[in-house]
Amino acid sequence: MLYYALVFLVVGLIAGALNLAGISAVATQISWILFLVGIVLLVIHLVTGRTPRDT
Repeated sequence: MLYYALVFLVVGLIAGALNLAGISAVATQISWILFLVGIVLLVIHLVTGRTPRDT
């Protein structure tokens, strides 16, 4: 999740450098949303203390 946030952030930065404001804004917003979702999932995982199952 955080990997995709970083990818969209890089796309947004490159689009911003090329003066593509619309693409830059959308990619930056997507990266921000993915970052927040990743952080929320990390906090939930840490709070519940669940560990992966061994099969």
